[in-house]
Amino acid sequence: MNDKQKSISENSKNEQLGMFRKNDNQNQALTTNQGLKIAEDEVSLKAGERGPTLMEDFHFREKVTHFDHERIPERVVHARGSGAHGVFEVYESMRSYTKAKFLQDPNMKTPVFVRFSTVIGFRGSKDTARDVRGFATKFYTEEGNYDLVANNMAPFFIQDAIKFPDFIHANKPEPNNEIPQATASHDTFWDWITQNQESAHMVMWAMSDRAIPRSFRMMEGFGVNTFRFINEEGKAHFVKFHWKPLLGVHSLLQAEAAKIGGEDPDFNRRDLWDNIEMGNYPEFELGVQLLEEKDEFSFDFDILDPTKLWPEEDVPVRIIGKMTLNRNVDNFFAETEQVAFHPGNVVPGIDFSNDPLLQGRLFSYLDTQLIRLGGPNFHEIPINRPVCPFHNNQRDGYGRQTINVGNVAYHRNAMANNSPYPVGENEGGYVHHQEKVEGNKIRARSASFNDHFSQATLFWNSMSAPERQHIINAFAFEVGRVKDKCIKQRVTDMFANVDLDLAKAIAIKVGATPPASGGSTVTKASPALSQENTVKTARTRTVAVIIAEGFDYDQVNGVIKALQAEGAQAAIISDKIGMITSSDASQMEAVKSFITDSSVVFDAVYIDGGKKADPYFAMEACKFLKEAFIHFKPIAGTNEGKQWIEDEKIGNSLGVFLGSVGDNEFISQFIKGIAFHRFWDRILV
Repeated sequence: MNDKQKSISENSKNEQLGMFRKNDNQNQALTTNQGLKIAEDEVSLKAGERGPTLMEDFHFREKVTHFDHERIPERVVHARGSGAHGVFEVYESMRSYTKAKFLQDPNMKTPVFVRFSTVIGFRGSKDTARDVRGFATKFYTEEGNYDLVANNMAPFFIQDAIKFPDFIHANKPEPNNEIPQATASHDTFWDWITQNQESAHMVMWAMSDRAIPRSFRMMEGFGVNTFRFINEEGKAHFVKFHWKPLLGVHSLLQAEAAKIGGEDPDFNRRDLWDNIEMGNYPEFELGVQLLEEKDEFSFDFDILDPTKLWPEEDVPVRIIGKMTLNRNVDNFFAETEQVAFHPGNVVPGIDFSNDPLLQGRLFSYLDTQLIRLGGPNFHEIPINRPVCPFHNNQRDGYGRQTINVGNVAYHRNAMANNSPYPVGENEGGYVHHQEKVEGNKIRARSASFNDHFSQATLFWNSMSAPERQHIINAFAFEVGRVKDKCIKQRVTDMFANVDLDLAKAIAIKVGATPPASGGSTVTKASPALSQENTVKTARTRTVAVIIAEGFDYDQVNGVIKALQAEGAQAAIISDKIGMITSSDASQMEAVKSFITDSSVVFDAVYIDGGKKADPYFAMEACKFLKEAFIHFKPIAGTNEGKQWIEDEKIGNSLGVFLGSVGDNEFISQFIKGIAFHRFWDRILV
């Protein structure tokens, strides 16, 4: 491999994809897929004007056959996804921990492709379902593709991959009627949970705000499983991976998520696409938790148990690099739908642990791609192709694109000088980390995996009061929709092992008998788990600006400019879409209306009103701001808007900012309120 082949640049994957990109239909003659020009594309070949269609019509058969085969099997899990291209840059060399080359040079930009996804819903389900989110990243490195297949939650539901089909079957729509879609609020899921109590910790995460992210851009990522870093000397460290969003970790309320799911089921997908198009590139820092092998048994939990996390206070997260998503896909199917991830796609310097969930994933992901993408050559699909050359003796199969020449297709040959040939570790050959393994052949689980509730309690202890209430509300909704009363009681009794007050609250909400005993002796908390302690910024936040005919142009324009200066996005809303005339005959264009949008899709509301606003406008505007108010969002008002806010008796509430003409201080306070995100201590009226 020469120096040119070894080099890699930010544009290398883009250039490679460009070889396959086809957008040359403009002003071109219509042809078949074989290149034959076609004279007619709207009428099939028939025996007479009213006669039967003839099998001879090869163009009709090609067109319809292709159409009939346009859909491939959707992913069993993570079916609904959104993807984007970007780059990754390491901050400093990680040579002392890993020999992975893409983690060595801060001047190198490694191309990446990321796919965010929900887990349970079908491809057509809504973005805002209460669910785990996938966060899968493909690094196109000079040593081959590396896939970091993560979730937005640190633990997982199960400890051994053999249980994964059962868990998914219980969570998917029930098989007799395929109801309900994209939700855990049904009998089979909670029946399974109560029979598999290792899931307690993950259920706490799934019932928390983490399960309904405000945006993919504001979502944390966790590698879940324990991996290894290996350096040049062969020294190993256990490692867990983290993605930290620079915008902080923020969520929707359950009521907002439900309403958005009906109004805009593509809410998160649209948010990702629009912000990349506007240049608000999502940024995530890559962090690692590192443990020396000698410390493997130094904790009160098993570090290989995938239902556990490593508390950041015990094992700090070291930030080592940043990923920026800077380009949307050109074709959803060819890229987002056909991208194939596999945790077994590693590079030298990254290896596996004995985590039993990870061991199963190493089989399952590869097996999945074989049926979804038609055979063993899915690596040749452009979005999956590595940027470095690849050479082996694999041949043929569905979808083969490489035209191999020569008559040698086997290893150990003399006819081709034993090419391609293996290379040693010093030449970049992948060598598995040597680990002494011994024991009886047995189907058993380590006793160190038996504690199912301590970290569930740790998570509960780490939540703020509003977050705890949201968890209770989530249990009330999800378990409240269960029909079997025995299951409701088992859920209540199970979570008494996490916290007795939590269990009693669940019981009251779902009609079960409150447990008389239970609770946990765990008092430890991890502040890093609470979203109250995340980054808070007004950057990229969306603000509804409500105006009517006769609005104050200078006032509104001043607010909009101040918002834009802080990176916030203003959307003008009125009772109609189109130009709205101010009191001084200036105009602004309303791009949204009360009919097309509601407060749930915005982070804040600013209302100026207008001298010519009629009673209908005032009623709709007040409805808009009251909904934002009960969702604890920042609200600002001037002129008629200020009066309407005072009429609703919410003017003195936390997070409500009222301004007068020439008063710029309230704008500054409003922007700080937008960054604050929610005012949980607000008294609802």
